[in-house]
Amino acid sequence: MLSVLRNRTYRHLFTAQIIALIGTGLATVALGLLAYDIAGAGAGSVLGTALAIKMVAYVAIAPAIGAIADRLPRRALMVGADLTRAAVAVMLPFVDQVWQVYVLVFLLQSASAAFTPTFQAVIPDVLPKERDYTQALTLSRLAYDMESLFSPALAAALLSVISYSWLFLGTVTGFLASAALVVCAVLPKPLTTGTPRTGSAYAKATAGTRLFLATPQLRALLALNLAVAAASAMVTVNSVVYVRDRMGGSAADVSLALGAYGGGSVIAALLLPRVLDRVCDRAVMLRGALLLTPVFAALGAVTAAGSGGWRRPALLLTWAAFGAACSMVLTPSGRLIRRCAPPQERVSAFAAQFSLSHSCWLLTYPLAGWLGAAAGLQSAVVTLGAIALAAGLLAVRLWPARERRVVEHEHTDLHDGHPHLVGAVRIPNGWRHSHDHLADGLHTR
Repeated sequence: MLSVLRNRTYRHLFTAQIIALIGTGLATVALGLLAYDIAGAGAGSVLGTALAIKMVAYVAIAPAIGAIADRLPRRALMVGADLTRAAVAVMLPFVDQVWQVYVLVFLLQSASAAFTPTFQAVIPDVLPKERDYTQALTLSRLAYDMESLFSPALAAALLSVISYSWLFLGTVTGFLASAALVVCAVLPKPLTTGTPRTGSAYAKATAGTRLFLATPQLRALLALNLAVAAASAMVTVNSVVYVRDRMGGSAADVSLALGAYGGGSVIAALLLPRVLDRVCDRAVMLRGALLLTPVFAALGAVTAAGSGGWRRPALLLTWAAFGAACSMVLTPSGRLIRRCAPPQERVSAFAAQFSLSHSCWLLTYPLAGWLGAAAGLQSAVVTLGAIALAAGLLAVRLWPARERRVVEHEHTDLHDGHPHLVGAVRIPNGWRHSHDHLADGLHTR
C-alpha cells in the first residue's frame, strides 16, 4: 500500500494533507477552550453553533468553488486556501467576542471547502492507475481516522507545558507547511477532454449536483451518504451520553469509545485494497450500508439494557462495527466519482460530494442530539436506524446491478467535424457511436 508514496507528487500532497489535518485537530481543541474562556458555561452552545456554521460553509461554498475551479490553477487554489486558513488561525487567539469566533470559523471552513475537493480531484490525475488510486484512498481514510486519535493526544501533551493559545500557532504552522508542500509538488495538467462548461454562474455552481442526479451510481452515492451520516452522527453526538451518563464512565472512556469507531474504520480501510481487487465497488459499498442496520439493532439492545458489565465492551464492539461499515462506503467513493465524472468535471463532482455529504450530516447531527435529549436514546437509535435502512435500500434500487461501461448512443445536436464525433457513424438524424459512460454537457443522460 505504501508503494504509492514513491510518487514524489503524491508524497508531497499526502504529507500536506496529514500536516493540515493535525493543524486542524489542534485548532479544534483550542477552539473549545477559547469558547469556554469567552462564554463560560455557555461554551457548549457556542461550539454547537460553530459546528453548524462549519457545515453551512461546507454546503454553500464547495459548489461555488466548483463553479470557478476550471478558471483557476489548481495549485494556486489550494495554496490560497491554506494561506487563508493560516491567516484565520493567527487571529483566533485574539478574539474576545462570540460573534468574532463565528465569523472566523466561517472563513476557516470556507477555505477548507475550497481546498478539500480540489485536492481530491487532483489525486486521480497524479495516480491514473486504479490500483494506485485505491491505495491512495485507503491512505487518505487512514489519515482522517488517525488524526482523530492523534491530535487530541498531541494537544493534551502540549497543554501540559503551554497555554492553549499556542495551539493555534501549531495550526498556523501546519497550514503554512501544507502550502509549501503543494508549491513544491509538480501537478499534472488537468485533462480537458470534451467541451468546457458554459452557462450562468448558477449553472456552473450546480454542475456537480446535476452530474450526481443524472448518473444512477452517483444518485445511489447520495443515499449512501445519508446512511453513513445517520451512523456517524449517533457515534459523534451520543458517545459521551452513553459512556458518562448511561454507563458511568470517565472522560478517558469517551476517548476509548471514539477510538473504537476509528479503529474499526482503520481495519476496514486496510483490508479494502485487496478486497476491491476481486469485488466490485457496488458490492462493497452496498454491503457496508446494509450492515449498518444490524449494528443499529445491536445498539438498540445495548441501549435497552438497564445494567450489566457486558454493556461497555458491547458498546465498543458496536462502535467499531459502525466504523468498519462506514469505511466500506466512504473509502471506495472516490473511485466511483472518478469513474462516473469526465476529467474536466472532477472538481465539480468532488465539490458536489463534499457539499451533499455534509448536507446529510447537517440533518443527522442535530437529529441525533435533539432526539436523544428530548425522547431518549432509544428513540434516536430507532429513528436513525430507520433512516440508515431506508437509505441503504434506496441505494440498492438506484444502483444498477449490471453496469454498462460502454454505452451506444446518438448525437443529434452536434455539428459536422465536432471533435467528440471522431469515429462516429453517420445516421439520418445525426451521429451514432459508443464509448465509456459520461455525464457532461454533451451527455445529459
